Amino acid sequence: MPSSQVAAYGTWKSPITSDLIVTGTIGLSQAALDGEDIYWLELRPTEAGRTVLVRRTPDGQTSDVTPAPFNVRTRVHEYGGGAYVVHQGTVYFSHFADQRLYRQTLGSEPQALTPEGNWRYADGVVDESRQRFICVQEDHTAGEQEPVNTIASLDLEGNSEPQILVAGNDFYSSPRLSPDGSHLAWLTWNHPNMPWDGTELWVAAFNPDGSLRQPEKVAGGITESIFQPEWSPSGILHFICDRTGWWNLYRWQQGQVEALCDRAAEFGEPQWVFGQSTYGFDTSSGSEQIICTYVEKGTTHLARLNPTTQELQAITIPYTVVRGLQVAAGQAVFLTGSPTESLAIARLDLATGETTVLQRASHLQVDPGYLSEPQAIEFPTENGLTAYAFFYPPNNQDYTAPDGEKPPLLVKSHGGPTAGTSTLLSLSIQYWTSRGTAVLDVDYGGSTGYGRAYRERLKGQWGIVDVDDCVNGARFLAEQGLADGDRLVIDGGSAGGYTTLCALVFRDVFKAGASYYGVSDLEALARDTHKFESRYLDGLIGPYPERQDLYQARSPVHFCDQLSCPVIFFQGLEDKIVPPSQAEAMVEVLQSKGLPVAYIAFEGEQHGFRKAENIKRSLDGELYFYSRVFGFELADSVEPVAIANL
Repeated sequence: MPSSQVAAYGTWKSPITSDLIVTGTIGLSQAALDGEDIYWLELRPTEAGRTVLVRRTPDGQTSDVTPAPFNVRTRVHEYGGGAYVVHQGTVYFSHFADQRLYRQTLGSEPQALTPEGNWRYADGVVDESRQRFICVQEDHTAGEQEPVNTIASLDLEGNSEPQILVAGNDFYSSPRLSPDGSHLAWLTWNHPNMPWDGTELWVAAFNPDGSLRQPEKVAGGITESIFQPEWSPSGILHFICDRTGWWNLYRWQQGQVEALCDRAAEFGEPQWVFGQSTYGFDTSSGSEQIICTYVEKGTTHLARLNPTTQELQAITIPYTVVRGLQVAAGQAVFLTGSPTESLAIARLDLATGETTVLQRASHLQVDPGYLSEPQAIEFPTENGLTAYAFFYPPNNQDYTAPDGEKPPLLVKSHGGPTAGTSTLLSLSIQYWTSRGTAVLDVDYGGSTGYGRAYRERLKGQWGIVDVDDCVNGARFLAEQGLADGDRLVIDGGSAGGYTTLCALVFRDVFKAGASYYGVSDLEALARDTHKFESRYLDGLIGPYPERQDLYQARSPVHFCDQLSCPVIFFQGLEDKIVPPSQAEAMVEVLQSKGLPVAYIAFEGEQHGFRKAENIKRSLDGELYFYSRVFGFELADSVEPVAIANL
């Protein structure tokens, strides 16, 4: 084997190119089981970001179900999720272009079930005995007023008007039908709560006409978050609740709530999208067993829970990430991956323990010699506390850095901010590490996977705690000699973009940064965002306009005079969550101040980029920007970015 070349960090030539990433990678989400068939969604950047429903039959044949131009995606809550249901071979799905609900039998063209109009649908279930589809309906016909969210039923033939089953609260999710069709369970919550703050679980019986009667609250409240209500095959209602400070499993029978597994671990997730699932029921042994996932310190585990003995038994699989778990007798299907394997749809035989990969997000085979494996770190932060992150040191088998040189460090601030990082192989991270830039992926205070107390560190402290943790993580690595303290940069998208801008404006640690559709003006966000997040800031900042002073004090756009380093902005021009005006206001101020600044806007993109050419442009654009800021030569030719004041 030839010896490695000596070259400065950042200048290494890598086989993990932006072209490789966007042409060889798809998005995978929402697996489902229907009899012996397995379904999932594929987001295809090379098809302009279209999401396609795919079916795999028992003989291993895989085929597209939804034909072009159908795009299986709902905009309920803007973030969507729960965009399709399969029932006995018939598919019901939301089409992104018109947000109508469609029905499709296999081998036929989709047929619209709902009329044209300003309604959206998600998170449905088929009520076979009454020949209807029960789902969350979001009504936008009121114009400028907030849309109205309800749980509604729709005739499976599309011959009648929707019947509203549950209404009156701000939000609903997870309508779930009991196995005998006699009862409906659902979740609900009101402003200013987000679903991870507090939700309520309700159950009601059906009247002969299909309406509901005798609704009963099972659990939950303003400070108790319920996640994923699910009926077992025998008709017992299960759910996940964080009343102990951790999202643990419970069941409800004979009017009593019983804990099934008291553990300092997170069996639930923040409900950003519909259709999330972390457990299901296996009856192959003759008794009901719960197959579940849980997170401890950012790492996911798969296990079998005996609800009778309450024994939790680990299931060994060769992966560190498990999402969207679906279970049927004898098998489980889920999204999975590891630090060395990209996201995949996998099937687990619960009897043999054999795991079969059904589809991969990327079929690219990258030599491990170019991959950096994450190292879980816990580092000191403010007020005597510690925070968490995954550190990726630079790695490329073809190169060695000059003696004494320390690598630049890119700190990544995740979105949400109520979200979390993972150890899943990310070629977008490896894009940096294989070129000689270290990466720190921070689970700042407010992240999920560490219990409610850690999640609530951000209450009233957004723009402070998250920034402190990103700054202290970078300093920790620099003090350990693992990063160059003079070449620390930070990037993030959405809420992570806000943390990025706050870190650049209110701290003097990072030397450059990149904001992807990030928030710069909290007041503008409070006044001009969608219903789901319209009161999110009440908990993160304070009520608006009563605490206008805090909104102004923590808005980077008002303090550009404190900014003294270059920034690049990436923005979708159709973003309804963080409108382009947020980025453009910041860019204008930086231009007038004479600081190096770049702005790349994408037509047709929303909150997050889906088109291959735009994903490529943003990756290469950020790399080019840093190369100009720090004055190092790139190994590859990339499309230049227009940088003002440089």
